[in-house]
Amino acid sequence: MAKSQRKIIDTVFILLGTAMIVVLLAVGGLAWKAATFATSSVHDELAAQKIYFPEKGSPALDPAEFPDLQQYAGQLVDNGTKAKAYANGFIGRHLEKVAGGKTYAEVSTLAKADPTNPALQQQKAALFQGETLRGLLLGDGYAYGTFGQITQYAAVSVLAGAAVMALLVLMGLAHLKRLK
Repeated sequence: MAKSQRKIIDTVFILLGTAMIVVLLAVGGLAWKAATFATSSVHDELAAQKIYFPEKGSPALDPAEFPDLQQYAGQLVDNGTKAKAYANGFIGRHLEKVAGGKTYAEVSTLAKADPTNPALQQQKAALFQGETLRGLLLGDGYAYGTFGQITQYAAVSVLAGAAVMALLVLMGLAHLKRLK
């Protein structure tokens, strides 16, 4: 291949690589912004609710019943991981005790069939409140927190790709300089 043709090919690849760097930096920057937005929104919204795990040693956080939650004792629920732990590990276990493991839908059906039964009405109300809070923590806290983490990993990967592409462009420029 002639030297002039090689220079043209190198120049084209350098320009394409430079364009790719710009695109990767833009995508990586947007992904990083999305990750920051998701994680900070989850933190701010959860922290505003002021939901705390019971203190260590508290009867409400008995190590025999809640061994997996001891690491969170006394902490504010302020991220997706803690929201999932509180929703499933704390609220979920309490809900299992309300009506012998029945769900809100099951108890609600029973309460409709027996509307004068105060025990069923109380269970229905407790399960509704508990399952609603649990659903909000899992949907808004854990799910969006997880989206934020995944987006952050994607941003880092894309920015690493931009760095690799920049290295390749620099190598192309060095090669082009040697051809002159």
